[in-house]
Parts: sequence; structure tokens; C-alpha cells
Amino acid sequence: MGRGKIEIKRIENNTNRQVTFCKRRNGLLKKAYELSVLCDAQIALIVFSPRGRVYEFSSTNIRSTIDRYKKATSDGANAYTAQEINTQYYEQESQKLRQQIQIIQNFNRHLTGEGLCSLNVKELKQLESRLDRGITRIRSKKHEMILAETESLQKREIQLEQENACLRAKVNL
Repeated sequence: MGRGKIEIKRIENNTNRQVTFCKRRNGLLKKAYELSVLCDAQIALIVFSPRGRVYEFSSTNIRSTIDRYKKATSDGANAYTAQEINTQYYEQESQKLRQQIQIIQNFNRHLTGEGLCSLNVKELKQLESRLDRGITRIRSKKHEMILAETESLQKREIQLEQENACLRAKVNL
């Protein structure tokens, strides 16, 4: 059964109006999410209810989306094209990722004992603590594996001894 068309006008009954608001708000938020996922669009949606509550959805940081919008719609000599704004946005994202990569690379160097001169005593203690926890986990895993291997070899030994006893019994017949 299909849905009937309704006349778009203000709903007079408060309860019905609130129910309709909730349903349509949820549908709008769902559509915004779907559009952001399916089309990789950067979306910011802000809804104020009649009671003053704020509902929002953003596919990324809402502030960065609003800033991007302001730059795109600004008037005057400093107005940017959408392509320039996109380029600027992706350059900033690229710079952030390069910084994160640099931080991770420095951390990995520190784990291997390189580049420790730049660390203070507190950072060295934190690094030592992390390494100690890591070594403890590694030793624990190694111990588990050795025990499992030993158990497996002991079972194999018993099996081979039983086969050996069977073979001796056959030879002695």
C-alpha cells in the first residue's frame, strides 16, 4: 500500500506536530548520513526543535565544515572558488597526516633506541614503562607457545611409544 500525499501546512495538534518533527528529523539525519557515506560528501546539518533543542550531524568536524562554508560564501576580493577551497582543505588534511606520520615514525625510532636525545626524563620513563609492558606481553606469549609446543611434543612422544610397543609386540610373535 502506497503512502498518500499530504498537504504541507503547519500541524495544529501539538502532539501530532511533535511526533512528525521527531520522525522527519530522524529521516533527515539518516539521509544526511547516507549521502555522506555513499557520495563521500562533507555534510553539516543543524536542526533546532520548536522547544529549542539542538540536533546536529556532521560527516567530519562540524566547525571545519562551517568554516569551509563561510570561506565558500564570502563576498569581496577574497572569495575563493569551490575548487580552491577544496584544494586548501585537502592540503591542510595532507599536512595533518604528514605530521601524524612524523610522530609515529619518531615513536618507532624511540622504541628502537634511536633519537633519544630529544626526550626528557619523564618521556624516557614513559618509554621505558611501555617497553617493559611490551616485553612482559612478549615473554608471556612466548611462554604460552613453548608450553603448548611442549604439550604437543609430549603427546606425540606418548603416541610414538605406543606405536613402538605395538611394533615390538608384532616382532616378538
